[in-house]
Amino acid sequence: MDAELFPRSRTEIAPGAVHVPDWLDAAGQRALLAACREWARPPAGLRTVRTPGGGTMTARQVCLGRHWYPYGYAPTAVDGDGAPVKPFPAWLGELGRRAVADALGTGALGTDGAGGGAPGAEGAGTDAPGAGGVAYDIALINFYDADARMGMHRDSDEKSGAPVVSLSLGDTCVFRFGNTETRARPYTDVELRSGDLFVFGGPSRLAYHGVPRVHGGTAPRELGLTGRLNVTLRVSGFQGSSSGSRTERPPAPDPAHLG
Repeated sequence: MDAELFPRSRTEIAPGAVHVPDWLDAAGQRALLAACREWARPPAGLRTVRTPGGGTMTARQVCLGRHWYPYGYAPTAVDGDGAPVKPFPAWLGELGRRAVADALGTGALGTDGAGGGAPGAEGAGTDAPGAGGVAYDIALINFYDADARMGMHRDSDEKSGAPVVSLSLGDTCVFRFGNTETRARPYTDVELRSGDLFVFGGPSRLAYHGVPRVHGGTAPRELGLTGRLNVTLRVSGFQGSSSGSRTERPPAPDPAHLG
């Protein structure tokens, strides 16, 4: 009821961390979902992530550009079928740069990959995303069913401090955004719905975050998705990204619907 009476608005959750509701319109969500379904197909498709301690993550994952595994990156699905990772498409990188510009401002990405900070922060980059700034080259796409969770963790396996871009599709979740020192409090719980954007960089780039709950059955009916997809875009800072490989990729969605 509150959501109907009071439209959601852009909110800074912490310095450098911004939630932008409804950033992707319905057509943009459908286009991104169609691409995710193609990426999830084998080879190097959707897989269960196994932790070093022998456990498994409840959210399943597929990667683009480079394959993430605890706690590093590889050019092949080393903990899956061993196939070369699917390439990271240029249109997805442009989507990431536009997301950062909308959430943090056009100065939030610098040419050196440091990523800058919140708008106006000391040391923030001066180049606009897409105009000589750093290039997004990795995507981690997590699929959550209603029982899946993600523990508090930091995205610290990259060699770049560029902001992390998170896009939500499908079921609503509780996204817990914490601090850079500990997995415990203080943290803020944010409701992420289908189409929402969350960007964190600068002083919040290494903040702990997780998903303690997914609200099953809350996805927009017209989207045709049971569960939640989280598309996370990152700048690796590595040399020799596999984003230019010849692996077949789905066609780019109409950019007019994306952001």
